[in-house]
Amino acid sequence: MKILVVGGGGREHAIIKQLKKNKKVSEIFALPGNGGIAADAVCVPIGAKEIDKIVDFAVKNKISYAVVAPDDPLVLGAVDALTAKGIPCFGPDKAAAIIEGSKVFSKNLMKKYGIPTAEYRTFTDKDAALSYVRETDYPVVIKADGLALGKGVIIAENAAQAEAAVRLIMEDKAFGESGNSIVVEEFLTGPEVSVLTFTDGETIVPMISSMDHKRAGDNDTGLNTGGMGTVAPNPFYTPEIAERCMKEIFIPTIRAMKAEGRTFKGCLYFGLMLTPKGPKVIEYNCRFGDPETQVVLPLLKSDLLEIMLATTNGTLKDAKAEFSEKCACCVVLASKGYPQKYSTGFEISVKEGFDADIFYAGAASDNGLLKTSGGRVLGVTAVADSLAEAVNKAYAAASKIDFENKYMRTDIGAKALSVLKN
Repeated sequence: MKILVVGGGGREHAIIKQLKKNKKVSEIFALPGNGGIAADAVCVPIGAKEIDKIVDFAVKNKISYAVVAPDDPLVLGAVDALTAKGIPCFGPDKAAAIIEGSKVFSKNLMKKYGIPTAEYRTFTDKDAALSYVRETDYPVVIKADGLALGKGVIIAENAAQAEAAVRLIMEDKAFGESGNSIVVEEFLTGPEVSVLTFTDGETIVPMISSMDHKRAGDNDTGLNTGGMGTVAPNPFYTPEIAERCMKEIFIPTIRAMKAEGRTFKGCLYFGLMLTPKGPKVIEYNCRFGDPETQVVLPLLKSDLLEIMLATTNGTLKDAKAEFSEKCACCVVLASKGYPQKYSTGFEISVKEGFDADIFYAGAASDNGLLKTSGGRVLGVTAVADSLAEAVNKAYAAASKIDFENKYMRTDIGAKALSVLKN
């Protein structure tokens, strides 16, 4: 089988490494991939949003199966375009991808079908939004409606911050057209949990839970990023909570999407908050999370390609999706200054002698040398029998990888470990 994977980050690298394990796979193409992914797939310089070019490439190269991993091409209809040419895909079509593409849609969906989430108001008029935030209780969360690279969410502690956020999103268009509408919602408290699921629109199979570390600095300080590291499983996500989420959130969401004529197939990501009143949905993603994928897939014992094909073919109930009982930790090595200004173009050196996987994100090949090319450069993932051991192994590996202006958090997994000790 010839496989095409759309995307070029650490998530895609983790997916590719799993797909390579299937003996039926003869070749994997990554569009666009990156310098690090090139060791595991043929990288083709076609951007993830260049839908027509992706389709042309797939047709010309007789691709057997395509995996559309990032949010942008899914929301733009990449799966629809590939399917129309007879190429089966992993991922939701455009109609279903709106669950991430529009926060207004997803909030209204949850309200309509009684799926627990934060109380909210939506606005398309800036002045109406400003009037509301001047009178509401604080803190509140203000979100751009559309995709914003994970950065279109602002927590406002008071009216002045809220007004500034509304103007930034709706007036200054800091996130472009994504800010034409906004959601203002209540601020929830409690541990956060990420749960990725496989679904064919009827059956839903949760993967191992994980804990992301979004803030740039230790102890959850600094700006929000795409994620500075992850651990799995998440110790806050007990079997009792998992059962409740399946009944109150996961199954109702799949049924709601089907009832709306938007049957979801692929990976549906649930960002959850375990509040004092029970689990609630913070956000949906229409794809694998990044860097959650980098700790979840290394724990998958079953064949990823077979599971993906089952989601496409509607046979997930008959597929095996077994996960290891081990633990995983991913530490992200970033360029100092991320997520704001940072320099790139520095050689990445990797010393031998560690037991971990490297998933490349912002890396480019330059005359045979691997150099930094992005904010998040790579993720180092270690698997072990205990979380403490996985964390230690991941940091031991991270210490053997170097590049100028290398930056990482030093406390990935600390919060989870503190829970396990209590």
